Amino acid sequence: MKILLNNREEEFVKDSISVNEMLFLKKFSFKMRIIKINGILIPKEKYDTTFIHDSDNVQMLYLMSGG
Repeated sequence: MKILLNNREEEFVKDSISVNEMLFLKKFSFKMRIIKINGILIPKEKYDTTFIHDSDNVQMLYLMSGG
């Protein structure tokens, strides 16, 4: 499957993957993040049950704090 991840085309072997699988495969380990699929915000507690499919547009934003 091919998806758009942060405006870059990415390809995965499976037909669909969960959000957590995508995070693992891409080695995204930073804990403070926001993920949207096709413009819909995905709550952290749904990362295991929300799936990314072919042609989906996935946005992952890191949250930064400081002063």
